[in-house]
Amino acid sequence: MLVIISDLHLGDGTTAASIPASAFHLFAKRLRQDAHFASVRDGKYRPIQEFDVILMGDILDPLHSTKWFYPVGDQGSARMTRPGDPDYIRPWSDPNDPKFAPKLLEATRAILEENKESMQVMRKLANGEFIEFDPSDDRGSRERNSQKKIPLKVRFHYMVGNHDWYYHLTGEAFDQIRKEIIQGMGLSNPPGPFPHDLRKINPDSPWDEDDAPELRKLFAQYKVFARHGDYYDTFNFDRDKGRDHPTLGDALAMEVINKYPEKLKEISGLEPAIVDNLRQITNVRPALATPLWVSQQLRTLAMENKLSKVTEKDLKEVWDKLAEEYLELDIVRRADKAFKVDIVDKMQAAIKISDLVSFETIEKLTLRLQSGKRSSVDFSFAKHALKEPAFLDHSARYFVYGHTHHHETIPLEYNEVAGNHIYFNSGTWHTYYDLARKDPTEKKFVPYKALTYITFYKPHEHDDRNFETWSGAYA
Repeated sequence: MLVIISDLHLGDGTTAASIPASAFHLFAKRLRQDAHFASVRDGKYRPIQEFDVILMGDILDPLHSTKWFYPVGDQGSARMTRPGDPDYIRPWSDPNDPKFAPKLLEATRAILEENKESMQVMRKLANGEFIEFDPSDDRGSRERNSQKKIPLKVRFHYMVGNHDWYYHLTGEAFDQIRKEIIQGMGLSNPPGPFPHDLRKINPDSPWDEDDAPELRKLFAQYKVFARHGDYYDTFNFDRDKGRDHPTLGDALAMEVINKYPEKLKEISGLEPAIVDNLRQITNVRPALATPLWVSQQLRTLAMENKLSKVTEKDLKEVWDKLAEEYLELDIVRRADKAFKVDIVDKMQAAIKISDLVSFETIEKLTLRLQSGKRSSVDFSFAKHALKEPAFLDHSARYFVYGHTHHHETIPLEYNEVAGNHIYFNSGTWHTYYDLARKDPTEKKFVPYKALTYITFYKPHEHDDRNFETWSGAYA
């Protein structure tokens, strides 16, 4: 059995809350059930020997941590650092800066601690404490009364996406961080860079494919190819430089989305509950729709008379000031020169609330940044799977991306020799504020929690079933 999940976005509690540990307990129960189903083949009981789970990127989320705003070791009591300060460090700083790895370690440890119950569930699965089998006799029957139990250890394999790409960086300092992650989560990864890209779309790309023999073996066994999917989103992936480099998305997440509630804490007379509610900003999708969400939230607060000592205009001005500072960052100005279609100029109109343009313009900007040409709000990456080398040479039948947070199962091709070819999106495990489709200009968002995973089976596992998907949502 091979299970793929992605986009858990486990945080350190300084921005929006992570999905609760109850989701991991539910996941463990379903894995146990699936493993037992897969152990009955051709009417006979044969406990499976292998069970692998691929964590396909954006699992831990150090990007959505406000710890980056403060000096290493500070708990938020000092003022936020600014460009030029000696203690200034951000996710787009030089990874060789001696402050970078300690800050990443600080955020990583905080995430593991904030989610310690969830991490304990993963470690127990990895140690064989959650899934165990009765032995089978010579006739392939289950010995239900046997005192002996056969534990099944789950092997977890961590791949990176655009919110946790820092774990792909090379160097001893980053190896030490990965060792703590491996121990805390019960991973089977070696301490070297966690893989991102196992097969390049463009052979001429200047970066090397990741060497991950265990993942390549799994892909071959199950006829699967998987990648996080950020490759197809140029706002969050630099195709010229590869995964070890920051993007405009990193800076927007940190300097506007994360910082906005943090700056509101400085406003006298603003209720802490209002600030806590606005921390949910990190759950809004797509990220470029966050100005719409903020605008709608502030309008609602004003209509409900919850802004007794400040005005809606005051809070909008805080956002707009952050947007202006973001647009002046070196990483953004460099992108303004790199993009030849004035992407940053269009973004300036899209992210400032006071200059807020129509949703149609924001949608077009989002699609342009993701190299898309669709005219609807369907951000499916299915079409990209048709260009995967593993699709073209039929070395895989199933193609799995994450990143978009929208669970999908889409047929790509039927081939009488190679069989069905299917694209999946692994969705998310997260609270999510999704823009209502009826009239996006009304800036209405619907919140809910989602949990998705995809299971692939070897031949003769689970009555010859090849795959199944499970997705749940609740509110």
